[in-house]
Formats: sequence, structure tokens, C-alpha cells
Amino acid sequence: MVTSKSRLGPLTPESLDAEQRVLYDTIVGGPRSSGPQRQRLTAADKSLLGPFNAMLLSPPIGMAVQTLGAALRFEALLTDRQRELAILLVAAKWQSSFERIAHEAIGRAVGLTDSEIEHLSRGKLPHLTDASEQATVHFVGHLLTDFNVTDEAYSAAVHALGARSVYELSTIVGHYSLLAINLRIFEGESRVGPPASNA
Repeated sequence: MVTSKSRLGPLTPESLDAEQRVLYDTIVGGPRSSGPQRQRLTAADKSLLGPFNAMLLSPPIGMAVQTLGAALRFEALLTDRQRELAILLVAAKWQSSFERIAHEAIGRAVGLTDSEIEHLSRGKLPHLTDASEQATVHFVGHLLTDFNVTDEAYSAAVHALGARSVYELSTIVGHYSLLAINLRIFEGESRVGPPASNA
């Protein structure tokens, strides 16, 4: 069970200083706002939703975080399905409702099935026929379970995906874990029970 009540409160455009407004405009005018919208970026009062609201507290850090997120979503070598498989496993591990809801919608748009999403939402590895996707979920599953990977798991992932994609996957795990932590702290997103298992 997840509850959410913003501790920070909405930072509306008219309340922002010049540096915050540059970051705000970058987020709402960037690649996340292009094409079909799977998740709203702003509330009715134009404040940013999800982890983006807290980024405005420190524009230099917030800009770096949102830039990394955009690069992972729109410039990485990983396929859209590989990326969303990884993100949804992170969301399950942290039991982040915002990440889960947002990326289930994106995942469906890029071809994840209801069965795959159901497995991922429980922190379980879905049955996948594509070898690169199998390698993706096994690598991320190892990392989220053990907070490390064995030499064997690393070698298998590099063999299947290439070193660049393994770097991108490890960065996805770190980035979306950071967002989940910020959602807990600043947006009051809480969970009941231990983090999900990736077994």
C-alpha cells in the first residue's frame, strides 16, 4: 500500500526565481513533452509532478539530474523495451507508485505485455524470448538483489548486450533509485512492507 502527500508543496511557476524558472522551462519544454504524453508533467496549477518538483530546490543539481534522465530515456543505446523493463524492476524494488504508474504506461506504449508488466510490478523477472531482454532483466535483477553483480553475471551481460549497454543499465538503476528516494523524502511517497524481491 502506497500513500503520497507532498511535504514540499507545489512550486508554481510564479513562485520560482530566475534560476528555478530556467530549470522548469527546460523540463516542460524538453523531450519529455514531445510526442504522446504517457504521464503528465504538470498539475492543474502548473507545478511539476513527481520527482521534478523537488529538483527545483537546487537548480544546478536538478538540471544535472533531469539531463541524465532525458539522456537515459532518449539517447541511450538500449531499446525502449530494455529501458522500461529495467525501470519497472527499479520501481518494484523501491515500491515507487509514481515510477510504476508512469513507466507502466510508457512500457505498454513500447510493447510490454500485461503479463510482463504484472511480473515486473511484483519484482519478478518475466518470461522473455529475446536474448538481449533476458540479459537485461537478469543483470538488473542481480544488481537490485545483491547491490552488486558477480564476475559471471557481468561477463554474461557484456557478452549479450555490450559494455555500453551494461553501463547504461547500471546508470538506470542508480538514477531511478535516486528518483524513488526523492519521491519518498519530498513528495511523501511511503510504502508498507519490505522492498520487493527480484527472485
